[in-house]
Order: sequence, then C-alpha cells, then structure tokens
Amino acid sequence: MEHEARIIHRPGLLENSKARLARAAFLVAMTGLLSGCVTTNAPLNALSTAAIEQSGEQSGEILARTVAEDADIESETTLIGLAFSGGGMRASAYSFGLLKGLAATRMPGADNHTILDSVRLVSGVSGGSVTAAWYGLKGQAGLANYREKFLIRNAEANLRKAIVRPTNLLRAISGGVNSRTAFGGWLDKNLFRGAKFSSLLYNPRVVTWINASDVFNNTPFLFEEQTFRALCSDLAKLPISEAVAASAAVPVVFAPIVLRAYGPGCSYNEPAWITKARTDPNSSPTLKGYAKTIANYRDPKKSKYVKLLDGGLTDNFGITGFTLARGSSQNPYGPLTAKEAVNLQRMMFMVANAGQAPSADWANEVAGPAGFDLVAAITDTAIRSSTREGYEAFRLAVREWHKQLIDYRCSLSRKQVRKLLVNKGKWRCRDLKLFIGQINFDQAPKAMRSKLNAIPTRLRLPVAQVDLAIQAAQVALNQNPTFNAFLRSFK
Repeated sequence: MEHEARIIHRPGLLENSKARLARAAFLVAMTGLLSGCVTTNAPLNALSTAAIEQSGEQSGEILARTVAEDADIESETTLIGLAFSGGGMRASAYSFGLLKGLAATRMPGADNHTILDSVRLVSGVSGGSVTAAWYGLKGQAGLANYREKFLIRNAEANLRKAIVRPTNLLRAISGGVNSRTAFGGWLDKNLFRGAKFSSLLYNPRVVTWINASDVFNNTPFLFEEQTFRALCSDLAKLPISEAVAASAAVPVVFAPIVLRAYGPGCSYNEPAWITKARTDPNSSPTLKGYAKTIANYRDPKKSKYVKLLDGGLTDNFGITGFTLARGSSQNPYGPLTAKEAVNLQRMMFMVANAGQAPSADWANEVAGPAGFDLVAAITDTAIRSSTREGYEAFRLAVREWHKQLIDYRCSLSRKQVRKLLVNKGKWRCRDLKLFIGQINFDQAPKAMRSKLNAIPTRLRLPVAQVDLAIQAAQVALNQNPTFNAFLRSFK
C-alpha cells in the first residue's frame, strides 16, 4: 500500500513515462511511413564528355552570345526584349496575351511586319517560363495552338494536390509533395514532345532564357551554356520540359529539382569576366552572386548537388538573363554585334507582370497573420521586395548600356560607320531611343481588374479565367504609356 500510495502521489512520473513511450512509438511508426513517402528527385544531368573536350576552347563569351546571327537580323533597326513573370497558368496566359497583342500590331512604316517580328530576347520564370520556352521553340507559328495545347488544359493532372493528407504531409515535410515528373513529365508528353534545349540554344532569331532559383546559393539559376559548362554538363541535351518544371517548382508542392555538380570531373577555364565579377568590389550584386555560385559549382566541398526551386523566389520577373548577358560582355555593345549596334534606332524592354494585389482579410483585423497566412505573407513580402529592387536595378543597367551604346557609336570614324551601316541614308550616332516598361493588372479596366486579382495561382484554370488573362494583357498593352511612346517614336 505504501508503494502504491507513492505511485499515486507522484502521477507525473507515470504519465510522463507513458507519454515518452507513446511519442517513441509514434516516431517509429512515422519513420516507417516517411521512408516510403520521401520525395527526392534524381539528378537531371550527366557528366558530359563534350564539356571536357570543349573546355579548352571557351571564349568566355557564352552568356554574351550575339543576338544577331545573320545579315538580315543585323540590319534591323528595332530590338525588343520580353520578360514573363511568375504566377502559374495566370502568368502563362497573360504573357501569351502580350505576344498576341504584339503580333496584332503592325510595325509603323512596314506593312509586312508586326512588332512581334522584332522580338529578339525572351525570358520567363515559373508560369511565364512555359510561354517563353514555347515561343523560343515554335516562334510566331506556335501562337496558333498554344491556348488549346496548354492554357485550357489540366496541367495538374499528375499532381498530388491534397497536402493535408497524412502521406502528402509527410512528403511535404521531407522536401516536397510532388516529384519533377508530375509537371515536367506532363509538359514533355503534352506540349514539348521531347524537344531538347538545343532547339532554343541554336535558334538564330530569338535568345530564350529560363530562370529557376538555386536555394543553397540563394541566387537565380539561369539555364545557360556557361552555367552548365561549369557543371561539366551539356545543356543542349536537357529536355526543355525539365528546365520549365524547375522554374515552376513551387516549394513544398514540389521537391527540389536536382543537378549534379561534377566539379573536377572536367577541366574548366573560368572566363575573365566571371573572375572579375567575383573579385571586383564594384561589381553588381547580380554578377557577383552568379560568379560566386559558379565557383561553388567547381568545388565539391561546397556543392556536389544543385537544388533548384521556383525562379520567382529570386527573380519573379525573369530579368536576370538580360542583366547577366550585358554584364558578361567584354565590349560596349554586347550582347549585340557591332553591326547591329550601329544600325539600331530603338530598343524596347517590356515585362508582363501577372502579379496580383494583396487580398488578405487580416490587414483589417488586430489578429493575424497566422498559420498558412503568416507563411504566405512572409514569402510574398520577400518576393515582392526583391522583385521591385531587381526591376529598378535592371532599369539602371539597361539605361547605362544605352549610354554606352551611344558613346560607342559616336566614337566611330565615318569609314567605320559606312562599313557597318546597311541603310546608307542619314545617320546620327545619338539617334537611339530606349523604352522600358511593364504591363500589369493595374492597366486593365477596373471591372476587369477585380476579376484578374481573383484568379488563383494554379496550373489549371477555368477557360473563362484563361481568356480573361489573355484579353487583359492585350488591353493593357494598348493602353501602356511605354508601348505607345515606342509607337510614336516612328513618326
């Protein structure tokens, strides 16, 4: 009785022991379940013998490969670059609407050309990367069936969507609910049909960039030849669908996409501009971050594997490609050729921004945000802030480039100008106009705006919402002050 009394008198010990046993049993059970639910993507890339053979021939100008590849392109007087933001199917449809709007607008003074004919640079991130990759692959001909082949289809068909289910929750905790094949496999089967990145790399008319995020190095990851040479891999052999899936790999919904950094597996002569960017204190943060990341890829103690997630985490406008292409150039006109730099009369850079206005209710209450709202608020704040800063840095970089182009043109002798100039009429070195802007939901009519802000960020949308986003982009383009100033410049 005395012994029993002591046990009754100290119930905490017994209860704590039971609790510990219960927790241990639960952890053992969960470990067994988790081992069957872990989502880990195998590395996409193989060690490339071509990378080893070509490593000694690098020019150091991979990122700055010229926009112009033939005489017809070099003689053109207008250059347009487009960037497509993230935002799921909403962003895909909105960027498609921008392309349709440009295709429907005739080039002033050239009845047989549209504004879209002058697009030479296309970059995409997350949902916008699908449209960018498709346009880079198919060109204007691809606009005819893109809506039917992708925008109004169910790209979530292979996805596990119910995160609250126990098995999916365990997958989420272990890295992500879905593997890369859930979306990438669907894209490859239904849209890109096995097309490789070589189709984008060797397109003479359009340079296409697909952007993801390196979540270890905290930098944008550009699917570019220089990056893959540092990894000892051949980007040309990578399926386009895999790059797009990496660009749209939303954290938790998808497990990180994995690349292998083979490091010493091949010799690699680092281009001088990367060394300078890493060591020069005056280098831009974007260039310096890229250069340091390349160095990490070469060091197996720092990076054996590259983990990629949604490009919107580091650059939701997809403008990193433009910045790096210019920063990697070793002359005042790159990534243009000298001939194109002399013949140009105007440049326009336009961002299709499918971002939405904040819509949470907790801003009108004392409590909150909490739970998922808190996580979403933190993520949105980080993305929106970095996007604004990145866009301003991009504008400054392009304006500086514009100034350098004019200085270069004005430094040429008459003989040099005559040699490079295609149309031998009146020419002024300072006659080079620059236009930078974005189309967004704020430029749509008020009644349309509220409906746009209600479209969720998903990979499957009702047809009415898809068509609304397409129409909104065309309306916004027609009302856009930057675009209208560009059109007026021809007069």
